[in-house]
Amino acid sequence: MRACTVAPGRPDTAGVEEIGEPAVEVGEVLVEGLLVGVCGTDVEITSAGYGWPPPGHERIVLFHESLGRVLEAPADSGLSAGDLVVGIVRRPDPVPCLPCSKDQWDFCNNGQYTERGIKELDGYGAERWRAPAKYLVKLDAAIGDLGVLTEPTSVVAKAWDYVDRLGARAPWEPRTVLITGAGPIGLLAAMIGVQKGLDVHVLDRVADGPKPKLVADIGATYHTKSVADLGLHPDVAIECSGVGSLVFDLMNSLAPDGVLCLTGISSGKHALDVDESAINKQLVLTNSVVFGSVNAARRHYEQAADYLRVADPGWLGRLVSRRVPMASWPQALERSPDDVKVVVDLQA
Repeated sequence: MRACTVAPGRPDTAGVEEIGEPAVEVGEVLVEGLLVGVCGTDVEITSAGYGWPPPGHERIVLFHESLGRVLEAPADSGLSAGDLVVGIVRRPDPVPCLPCSKDQWDFCNNGQYTERGIKELDGYGAERWRAPAKYLVKLDAAIGDLGVLTEPTSVVAKAWDYVDRLGARAPWEPRTVLITGAGPIGLLAAMIGVQKGLDVHVLDRVADGPKPKLVADIGATYHTKSVADLGLHPDVAIECSGVGSLVFDLMNSLAPDGVLCLTGISSGKHALDVDESAINKQLVLTNSVVFGSVNAARRHYEQAADYLRVADPGWLGRLVSRRVPMASWPQALERSPDDVKVVVDLQA
């Protein structure tokens, strides 16, 4: 069967390879791959050498954002042939550490976890793949191809889950939300904020293209000013861009009792002139919380499926800005100005 493979850090090796059928030992459920989503991690694996192939292999089957259809499943799995499913990315470490032993592998604290398509496990970029039922999330059939957005939505579902938990440490009625970064993660974070009935603002440096309209069409407000010039004091801020300087700007702008979640990962080395004492004073005197969030537990995938189920399918469909056939999948790594979320069609 065909699979999208690459030797990490060697973009010249990116292509479609014939590989063997997935072994039953990998998982009792056999899935037909439909779509995979492309994100910055896939670009880093291909171009920058991030990621680890399975032990003993030079190449890895790429992609961790999945959508598939069940072909075979045991009677006691809760799944049936024809079901739409998404595969969970992370697997617990073999020790396991305390969080992994409690099925919260997203909080693995010894670093020995594995991840489909990223760390020591082949990904979902194949015509067929297997997984244990425990690591599959069934989707409402009506969502169709938009189910490929489940994994990125799970990332911000987790962010919102812990925003709510941390905010509940005291009587709290958040009203204003500021999202920085209008990529797929930021837009999905904004969508959830609107579903929660909050006043959502999205900041991004891009003034043209589809992003401003996408933000406006869910009832949020789009900005291109700096955080300081906005004059907002959000109760909730979610940083989705990975721009390091924005983290400090958001810390300074939070409302009392505010919560700031960091989901973006900064790259490169940039020196900043920061008044760390003033920031410390600001956070302490306003009871503010700053936390980082990565990956997601099973419940966040399930929450993501619920958020997507009630979202406007027309709006979600506009997030998927480009579909690339499997045979040409390396083209999906090349960004165009109007790209939001690019997906690879494993059936084409």
